Amino acid sequence: MARKESDEPAQPTTLSELRAVTPALSDGHYFNFGAHGPSPRPVVEAAEAAHHAHEYEAPIHDDPYGMAGHEAEKTQERIAAFVGASPDEIALTESTTASVNAIAGAIDWGPGDVVVRTDIEHPAGILPWRRLKRNGVEVRVVETKRGRLDREAYIEAVSDAKLVCFSALTWTHGTVLPVRELVDIAHDAGALVLVDAVQVPGQLPLDVTEWGADAVAAAGHKWLLGLWGSGFMYVDSDVADRFHPRSVGYRSVTEPTGDGFEFAAGAQRFEVSTTNTAPNAALREAIGIIDTIGIDRITQRVKQLATQLADSVPEKRLYSPKSPESGLVTIDVDDPEATVARLAKENIIVRSLPEPNGIRASVHAVNTPSDIEALVDALRSEW
Repeated sequence: MARKESDEPAQPTTLSELRAVTPALSDGHYFNFGAHGPSPRPVVEAAEAAHHAHEYEAPIHDDPYGMAGHEAEKTQERIAAFVGASPDEIALTESTTASVNAIAGAIDWGPGDVVVRTDIEHPAGILPWRRLKRNGVEVRVVETKRGRLDREAYIEAVSDAKLVCFSALTWTHGTVLPVRELVDIAHDAGALVLVDAVQVPGQLPLDVTEWGADAVAAAGHKWLLGLWGSGFMYVDSDVADRFHPRSVGYRSVTEPTGDGFEFAAGAQRFEVSTTNTAPNAALREAIGIIDTIGIDRITQRVKQLATQLADSVPEKRLYSPKSPESGLVTIDVDDPEATVARLAKENIIVRSLPEPNGIRASVHAVNTPSDIEALVDALRSEW
């Protein structure tokens, strides 16, 4: 049956309550939120209720397409309020990678066009541009040092670019890039800007209007603790008409049954067809939990715990800043894969990175000081 308001699961209002209703955190020390944030019970229950309503009730008592569309609209509204946008500037996708690919396919590329990225982008910000090389597009890579961009090198690289893509928060070092400054520089050069923000929502405040980017890609399955398949993209309403998506379907056009077609206004032009109601309902619940607890409180706690970890690691072993800028802390170890496997046997979950050659601990506000102590104690033999 559809979940009634009286059946709503109790929403956690504190970090300790949030940890208590997240089953995956009850048996071990989890530090891989930068890859996957295990969902709390209310999030999973919201998904189950939406799925049940759509499959059990809607076919007879409602319209499955109408219900799915309504779920999508409610989710767009929730995301828009969370990131400082308007609902018509939000498109629902399945992942950050899907959003980046959607933008890459919505631009008319020609030989000699230039795309700029950094050398520390996630594969989501590398592979779509690499594919464009077949069209004669030049992919220009700005080198970084310890998660930092050289401003002059960046200015030179974007001077004749058609599009610039970079991460707001580097997945390799946990450093926060000066997004607004980089966006302004690219815009002054006449380039569009796509920001990969997947590591931001849920651990740091996000206001897309402050960034000024043309598009921002993110997802809910990491720090927001939503389900897999809950991606979303912001597209500035002032530039949406410049994008002509490669994929087209009934949701992305104004009139799906006419002779021709015209793309829908705003970000909806990137929503092609039917979407799963469950991830959408789960994402709304997840954002509601973050809003209730307070993103400022979460950010403060993340940095406190990340600082506890960084202070316990010899500085020569830190790839991330000694004063953490996020919950991503990357540590130099001699054999990252072996270290990850060894820690996993102790129920301490981290991940290895291809570059830099180390392990990354993703520290969320739902971690505890004792989690940090367990990780540090297990790593001492590496130093």
